[in-house]
Amino acid sequence: MTIGQLETFLAVARTGSVHAAAVQRVVSDASVSAAVATLERELGAALLERRGRGIRLTPAGEELARYAAQALGLLEQGRSAVRAASQPGHGRLRLVAVTTAGESLIPPILSAFRERHPGIEVRLEVGNRGAVLERLRSRDADLGIGGRPPIGGDLVGEAVLPNDLILVAAATHPLVGRRRVDAAALAGAVWLLREEGSGTRATALELMAALGIEPAQILTLGSNGSVRQGAIVGLGITLLSEQAVARELASGLVGRIPVAGLPLRRPWYVLYPGTTLDAGTAALTAPARAFVDFIRSRAARRALAAAQDGSPPAMRR
Repeated sequence: MTIGQLETFLAVARTGSVHAAAVQRVVSDASVSAAVATLERELGAALLERRGRGIRLTPAGEELARYAAQALGLLEQGRSAVRAASQPGHGRLRLVAVTTAGESLIPPILSAFRERHPGIEVRLEVGNRGAVLERLRSRDADLGIGGRPPIGGDLVGEAVLPNDLILVAAATHPLVGRRRVDAAALAGAVWLLREEGSGTRATALELMAALGIEPAQILTLGSNGSVRQGAIVGLGITLLSEQAVARELASGLVGRIPVAGLPLRRPWYVLYPGTTLDAGTAALTAPARAFVDFIRSRAARRALAAAQDGSPPAMRR
């Protein structure tokens, strides 16, 4: 098996189409088909099968895709490690973050981090919790930022920054401004939730279960930004990170809904592959270790606080 064949096969697996994989790889459809056929001959198993007008992975193909993603991810980590070792202070960091963190937490921290480490190239991808965990497991990212890692899994994490979840709605919403809101009032409200796979959605559903309520109506919106904007314009109430709505709260666009048991304390974790914290850290590239050290520091907290209160960049040092 060659690296090129595995990359081509993974492109087919991820796009679900030989033609789409060919476009992605900038080769012909015939070249993609030939690469997959070569892998099938070497492994002695069919990797793809027809399904209507499209194709899908066979069980053998699904197994190869899983290992191929990890192998190629490790090779990319190796390349980054070599570059960092040959040029101290340089290298590449592949970072993946859940949507809330990617929108409100990471940008100011990355800005401060880049001031200290200008030679490190950073690639940041944002997605829901499921996507973040998959990126880490496939070694397609060096580090992740999100909630607590799954218990007993192949990912480890360290709580590094505070994160409080609160219920908010438009400042004009009837539940805003009360001294206390009971479960019956919450059940009668429209709830705005993220899509399936979102950690914030899962936490909101856990909160509903703890309060013993079934909302009269749930609206599912596809991004953290759309949920926040929906709350601002009065579509309903929603559970959000206080960091994500800090400016809206300060400006009076939204208000808190006072509920017993809130805010929920859910710290942000830095996540990486491994079975123990020490083993995970030891396997990191130099750029990744530099970022972990930075996000643990007071400088990261200062950068985040400055961004939330609107301080100019010069105040973030």
